Amino acid sequence: MLLEAQALKKIYATRGVVVHALDGVDLTIGEGEFTALAGPSGSGKTTLLNVLGALDTPTSGSVDLDGQRLAELSSTELAELRLRKIGFVFQAYNLIPVFSARENVEFVMELQGVPAAARRERAAAVLAEVGLSELKDKRPLEMSGGQQQRVAVARAIVSHPRLVLADEPTANLDSDTAQKLLDLMLELNRERGVTFLFSTHDPLVMRSARRVVRLTDGRVNADQRKE
Repeated sequence: MLLEAQALKKIYATRGVVVHALDGVDLTIGEGEFTALAGPSGSGKTTLLNVLGALDTPTSGSVDLDGQRLAELSSTELAELRLRKIGFVFQAYNLIPVFSARENVEFVMELQGVPAAARRERAAAVLAEVGLSELKDKRPLEMSGGQQQRVAVARAIVSHPRLVLADEPTANLDSDTAQKLLDLMLELNRERGVTFLFSTHDPLVMRSARRVVRLTDGRVNADQRKE
């Protein structure tokens, strides 16, 4: 099992109001899955994704990723785990605006200490894989939303992570662009075995996913696998 969460709770208290964002979530994700976390706004999808990706800590419960218990790792070790084992695709793209597409894709590898020549070669290859070779020198503001999200996917997969976490990746895209992005990620899943876990309320994503885990009020209320 690649990812296992047990009895996850996340409680926020703001101005005397207590919110149970996660209320006892159990979830396992196997190698090579293409899974959607579905539910309305406020159901806990993004909170769960952040906890699973070691961007946030649970109030209680445990997360194991690739055999490592996150709670037992130092902040430095968690940063290294995120860098080496997890790719992130955010709703707002989170590209560096002054960097070109190639530089954005190379940035993670630079943090990993990959030599410059190898970075350029791998970035060129993955940008070709997502259909953006001709835009490699363009900056984010010179690209459409769909193109920026493809750069974000390229950045997420370039270092061959064990897991890609995508938070509402189609939210800012029209339906045609969203479907093309999903087709790309499905191909990466099939051809390269990349494990994808999405948070979404987009019916397109739910139809494409091979497993849909539904959340309501911080709890899993359905877990459907498709044949």
